[in-house]
Amino acid sequence: MATKQHDLIIIGAGPGGYVAAIRAAQLGMNVACIEREPALGGTCLRVGCIPSKALLESSHHFHAAEADMKRHGVKIGKLNLDLPTMLKHKDSTVSALTKGVAGLFKKNNITRYEGSASFTGKGKLKVEGKDNVELSAEHIIIATGSKVASLKGIEFDGDLIGDSTTALSYPEVPKHLVVIGAGVIGLELGSVWLRLGAKVTVLEYLDHILPGLDEEISKDALKIFKKQGFEFRLNTKVTGAAIKKKKVVVSADGMDDLECDRLLVAVGRWANTDGLGLDAIGLETNKRGQIEVNENFETSVKGVYAIGDVIPGLMLAHKAEDEGMACVEHIATGVGHVNYDAIPGIVYTHPEIAGVGRTEQELKAAGVEYNVGKFNFMANGRARAMGDTAGWVKILADKKTDRVLGAHIIGPRAGELIAEIAVAIEFKASAEDIARSCHAHPTLAECVKEAAMGVAGRTIHM
Repeated sequence: MATKQHDLIIIGAGPGGYVAAIRAAQLGMNVACIEREPALGGTCLRVGCIPSKALLESSHHFHAAEADMKRHGVKIGKLNLDLPTMLKHKDSTVSALTKGVAGLFKKNNITRYEGSASFTGKGKLKVEGKDNVELSAEHIIIATGSKVASLKGIEFDGDLIGDSTTALSYPEVPKHLVVIGAGVIGLELGSVWLRLGAKVTVLEYLDHILPGLDEEISKDALKIFKKQGFEFRLNTKVTGAAIKKKKVVVSADGMDDLECDRLLVAVGRWANTDGLGLDAIGLETNKRGQIEVNENFETSVKGVYAIGDVIPGLMLAHKAEDEGMACVEHIATGVGHVNYDAIPGIVYTHPEIAGVGRTEQELKAAGVEYNVGKFNFMANGRARAMGDTAGWVKILADKKTDRVLGAHIIGPRAGELIAEIAVAIEFKASAEDIARSCHAHPTLAECVKEAAMGVAGRTIHM
């Protein structure tokens, strides 16, 4: 079999992989991308970020029609849920975007191979699947993403006991859904089915929800989610689950067995590096299956790089995209850039939760002196008009220089508002810079300005 040659080969067509491929093609490289799934876009696009956000948006509309529209003078008669249509909207959204990625590959002359890739030697790969081919390249990027983490004592059946992928396509609304894990995925998908009528119980091993977030935000979120109807059992170690008479029975230390209709296991993700033949090139992984890289995303094997969920750090699609671009730009030009302090994280519940930069607990642990500015959405005219006033904005700035070190938001459209502060951190702006910038009235963004003013103790409207 003849070996096909490329300048750059990328394993995986998720956010990191396909963005890296397009950027490399723009820089003049002969690029190939290997993806084992028929549809491009990776976990995020096919069974993660995009379908979950489609369901979150649809379920929010349903809940708003049922509970929130009366205050706006909109009276609705008997409300009916058409779950098949809601799921169809989710699927059509995914289909349109995966086809869009395929179109971008064609536009940029990127060669796509469908199958599973594995190393056969330095700079050499074999593809097995729909395409069976041997490839070689001077540069190879591993961008194979992550997979769902399992939990000891629980076996998925792909129906009653499942992961986040299963929870995207329940054929009916469960009467009682139990979620193991109070992280981003568990709370987002729990929100979907709670809004549609399910009782949702969340079991969490830790004593708080949303680990890694600013603690003050996390505590406030817990109060809000409880008011919405979530039941939380914290400090709970789940030991097993079994299906009995078409019901799921969940066992945990210090708790009576809990019966439910469906069980969602959302306890994190692991790097997806199995089956890549890393031994063939002498490349090792850590205990979580992740690959260590240097500042240019190159592994210990020259010419082999890794980005996204397969390397240590946050597992975020936009982080993988930035790493993919920085990696290929360094290969092509010797220069690549990712500022990890300016990468935002978002929880798409309602209210949304967003953060960028350092948390208060991180600053305290590092011994950094800082000032805090806060502003509540309750005091914002646009939020009042929307009838969506829960939450607040918090900005953290260096006590000596006023440089913005972090920001954390819980409230309406927090995921959009955080972008302004991410840009501020990227450009090393001060809280004063944000405070002196004119923000249109009435907008939710005024809360960001007021919080920035609050750093210096001069908030106006609160």
